[in-house]
Amino acid sequence: MSGTQNQPPLVRVDRVSKHFGEGEARVDALRDVSIEIHPGEVVALLGPSGSGKTTLLNVIGCILDPSSGSMELDGELVLENGRWLRPNLRKLRLDKIGFIFQFHNLIPFLDATDNVALVLQLAGADADTARTRALELLDYLEVGHRRNAMPAKLSGGEAQRVAIARALANRPRIILADEPTAALDSKRAGIVMDLLRKVAVEQQAAIIAVTHDEKIFDRFDRIFHLRDGRLAVDDTAREPFRS
Repeated sequence: MSGTQNQPPLVRVDRVSKHFGEGEARVDALRDVSIEIHPGEVVALLGPSGSGKTTLLNVIGCILDPSSGSMELDGELVLENGRWLRPNLRKLRLDKIGFIFQFHNLIPFLDATDNVALVLQLAGADADTARTRALELLDYLEVGHRRNAMPAKLSGGEAQRVAIARALANRPRIILADEPTAALDSKRAGIVMDLLRKVAVEQQAAIIAVTHDEKIFDRFDRIFHLRDGRLAVDDTAREPFRS
């Protein structure tokens, strides 16, 4: 994490709250949460079920409407006083954010290359440009030799690498990961986290992961603990992770 604090944050969340329901049925999922995450950082959101970590990830991902608060993504004020400033949130997600999930969610009838290329084509790239970029990413993540494999023929670790390639397709600098290693054994989980760190450092991206996976805790620069919708602790590692 050395040096990242001298750069403007890629994610700045300012007093964001989210509640569901009203009156006696109201549930406060987030309560005045403020965090900043800088280029090159890999951070975790931890907390028990119902603590607000997935809600926070979904707000940062512009999937869930917050009740109040403001947010900047990659230098752009996108949320102010609980209101989105962009009318097209789908375009905002395509422009700025990549998503990685616990289960790779690859399209079963497309091979590895086409699973990645499809994202680019949805964003407006022509087929040749999309395929070239997809192959570059698969090679970058050391799974290029499986470019023609169907998802059912990929190992868990290979499928997750393809999913990471898909998340990087549009060159987002903010990567959101929801339990990215929960379905992997210790060795493969470590490999995936090392790849995410490589992305963070080389592309100066911010990576935010919701996780319960204790075997990867030492891979994070900082760990944010949420409890009852509030940010309870921000643990900063004494030394940046070294592979």
